[in-house]
Amino acid sequence: MQFYRRNLPHMQRDATPHFLTFNTKFRQELPDWARDVVLGCCDHDHGIRYRLRVAVVMPEHVHLVLTPLIDEARGEVVSLAEILKGIKGASSHAINRRLQTHRTVWQEESFDRVIRSSESLDAKIDYVLQNPVRRGLIDDPQKYPWTWRDPYNNPFSAGAKIVN
Repeated sequence: MQFYRRNLPHMQRDATPHFLTFNTKFRQELPDWARDVVLGCCDHDHGIRYRLRVAVVMPEHVHLVLTPLIDEARGEVVSLAEILKGIKGASSHAINRRLQTHRTVWQEESFDRVIRSSESLDAKIDYVLQNPVRRGLIDDPQKYPWTWRDPYNNPFSAGAKIVN
């Protein structure tokens, strides 16, 4: 188990799914093309540094459910801080490069929560997928273009396989 503190305390458990949320600076809305960039950065290290279960990029925040994996070279679990630095850093650089600016895209702090049971995991995945519906952006979560779902754990596909 890892623990670190910024403004909020953060706890990470090895081999356990985590629910993560991070916001844009001043809750500024991301244009569609920027949400494409962010979603690509979210799934970039899936299967390498973490197992991504689900991700949704909302206009001004991002929700992820993921399980950090082991960095074989170091022999330790990849930290949530490293994962978020990679996603936020890469997406921020790409967005700023396109806008030809050097502004801060993301708030420094993020929210994370350890998911302790399979029921909680299912509830968090559903919460993430339903977020665009609750916000009134769409009426069917399958139609939201800035959603990524693990193809082996996809609640929308018939006969979805659960991989542990």
